[in-house]
This record gives sequence, structure tokens and C-alpha cells, in this order.
Amino acid sequence: MSEAQAEAEQTNVARDLTAFQQNILVILSEEAMYGLAIKRELESYYDAEVNHGRLYPNLDELVDLGLVEKSELDKRTNQYELTEAGREAVLDRLNWVLGKYVTDDDRASDVRELVDGTTEA
Repeated sequence: MSEAQAEAEQTNVARDLTAFQQNILVILSEEAMYGLAIKRELESYYDAEVNHGRLYPNLDELVDLGLVEKSELDKRTNQYELTEAGREAVLDRLNWVLGKYVTDDDRASDVRELVDGTTEA
């Protein structure tokens, strides 16, 4: 398989992720984190408890897909970091969403304001 084919296959796999998995990637795009920090970020977003039985299998799947790298911080704690493929998956999703949302100058201004931090989401 060529490098271009491998990238296209990786993109297609990333496009099939659940919203929960995509949210994990977005969280990890900020910085590498350990599992409980990811859990707290998700709980803040969902305003609900996120069970370990939901979080860790999804993290493991993202690792298996090559979108997240898992490393050991200590004997009990793993750190998770976005890979280049994971970063590309986040960018691909943003490109698709923005391509659908930004249909005129007013909507483009809305996005610019969000990026600049001048409006509350």
C-alpha cells in the first residue's frame, strides 16, 4: 500500500469515529493528558459522569487506530497524546464542519469571533 493510500484509509477510519471518540481527540489536541484528566474534560463538556468502562475502551480503540499514542507515566498512570494522524483527523473534521457551516461572510465572521475568543460558545 502506498503512503497516499495509507493516509486516505486513515482519514476514512477517522471519519467513522463516534462523537465521543472525536471529542477525545479534540481534548488531546490541546495537550497530552492522563486518563482521569481526559475524563474530567469530558464530564465538563457533557455535564454528566463518564464511566471508566466507556472511556478506556474508546481510548484503547483510538490507540489501536494510530490516532492516539499511549505511554506510561508511572506504574499506575498512562498518558495519552495525539499522533500526527490524530491531529489530521481533528483538522479533517473541522474542515468538513466549517465547510458546511461557513456559507457566507456573516457566518465566517461568527467563526472568526469564536477563534479570536470574542464571543462565548
